[in-house]
Amino acid sequence: MTDSETTTDGTPTIDSVTLEIVRNACEAITEEMNANLIRTGYSPNIKERRDCSCALFDADGEMISQAENMPVHLGAMPFSVAAAIERYPPETLEPGDAILLNDPFRGGAHLPDLTLVTPVFVKERVVAYAANRAHHADIGGSRAGSVAADSTEIYQEGLRIPPIKLYEGGEPNDTAMEMIRANVRTPDERRGDLRAQEAANETGRQRFEALTEKYGITLLTAALEEIKDYSERRMRAEIESLPDGIYSFEDVLDDDGRGATDLPVATTVTIDDDSIMVDFDGTAEQTAGPVNAVFAVTASATYYAVRCVTDPDIPPNHGCYRPIDISAPAGTIVNPEPPAAVVGGNLETSQRITDVVLGALADAATERVLAGCQGTMNNVTFGGTDPRDDSPYAFYETQGGGFGGRAGIDGMDGVHVHMSNTMNTPVEVLETVYPLRVMRYELRNNSGGAGEFRGGLGLRRDIGVRKHSAAFSLLADRHRHEPYGLAGGSEGGSGVAYLFENGLDEGTSTSNSDRERLPGKVVRELTPGSVVSIRTPGAGGYGEPEERDPEAIARDIKLGKVSTEAARKRYGFSDATFDDIDLDAP
Repeated sequence: MTDSETTTDGTPTIDSVTLEIVRNACEAITEEMNANLIRTGYSPNIKERRDCSCALFDADGEMISQAENMPVHLGAMPFSVAAAIERYPPETLEPGDAILLNDPFRGGAHLPDLTLVTPVFVKERVVAYAANRAHHADIGGSRAGSVAADSTEIYQEGLRIPPIKLYEGGEPNDTAMEMIRANVRTPDERRGDLRAQEAANETGRQRFEALTEKYGITLLTAALEEIKDYSERRMRAEIESLPDGIYSFEDVLDDDGRGATDLPVATTVTIDDDSIMVDFDGTAEQTAGPVNAVFAVTASATYYAVRCVTDPDIPPNHGCYRPIDISAPAGTIVNPEPPAAVVGGNLETSQRITDVVLGALADAATERVLAGCQGTMNNVTFGGTDPRDDSPYAFYETQGGGFGGRAGIDGMDGVHVHMSNTMNTPVEVLETVYPLRVMRYELRNNSGGAGEFRGGLGLRRDIGVRKHSAAFSLLADRHRHEPYGLAGGSEGGSGVAYLFENGLDEGTSTSNSDRERLPGKVVRELTPGSVVSIRTPGAGGYGEPEERDPEAIARDIKLGKVSTEAARKRYGFSDATFDDIDLDAP
């Protein structure tokens, strides 16, 4: 295939085989970018938890392909690329430039997520952009880890970076790097992770340039347009298969950490032929606390939910989003005005947006929608001075929980859900890198909602502070309102957190008098030997509990996922139910 083969209007003709090769090549580029970012990342948050994402964009800033990693990053990253292009139009760029930003009100999501955008040139013309986003374990601000549950304005949440050139003509901008390092608690770690981001984009640039050499830029540009159009056609066909109608759903956030409680997130989804309109009218006004989600985050969660209910195998690119319109009233927690605190909007409100869009779509396609997942990322930060070498440290992680039951299958136990798609911090890594100790790590029995298909279980993770004082922050939700069940299923168990200031007296338990229940959003100064116990929510069940297979109930009892007493109460069985089932069988 060459550029000389064209249609009557001058557009190159492209056969389906070439289109599929180009599409898969672009996806392979982003996956290699992501692998390079993880491999060269400096912090455990990137190397181990993989809290990062990569994508390719065309010359107009429209997404071509993405590595399937963090949904909350990927749907929002196009807004960052658009902000970078607005600040630095193609004619102002040169080979070797790379643009850094994190400002939530200029294309970002929250301040710990740093996005790097690198232009790709062919014959002195920008033909594409390689971009990635990585969650940095600290970007300054009032609290170590930069995920402060008590922030009330963005200025408290860390260093706010508008689009700037971190690299110019292939050379690092030492002034910018020096400014960033001077404002964070772990400057060497930040420099290392930023270098990894640059290396990932360099991989994308080289690979995309090789594609242009193979196919020619004219044919490649036409192929990319056709790939986006293909995704749009498939998305519209999927939407058209859903029943037209107006579907509404509402859920709440527990609180904003600053006194406001039961904050509604409401949506009305209108399906009209081959398009969808998602309207968040009725959602709570923006709050003093840090649960405000900027529009990019709201859009990202909405796009994700619609893709889940249609066909997740549709190639993810700009074409997928064309049939989806979003209305998010300004001044609400789904589209706040600056200088709102927003760190938790990306983390917690994004999950509730997903919950309500899926809840609304359940009326249109119940069998395609799962029950409520844990609905939180359980953000945990510790920070202080490492007594082993007197260096500052900042530890951040999110914790998994229950995945909702769905038609035909139980929910998964102890996994990150929806907008979070990270891994955990391995115990060995956590205890080696940080002056912390994992005292207990297990599934929470009885936390999954009952149903024909049970909801997944939450986790318990107890983390102790070694011989030093530490700043601790928890930013979590679903401590007061449980994840919803679906199609008659029961709600999942809510989350809870405890502080043991004197540590755990034994490896398995301690008396209630020795523990303090913590709010879901809290900041505390911990004394040496303190242990924080985070117990994450389970998920909702799917289908009527009385329809559950007795053998599945027996299996749950045998595996310790539900106690006999709880199973009897939830499923209403008698002892005779198990007469023909050997509970001692392997």
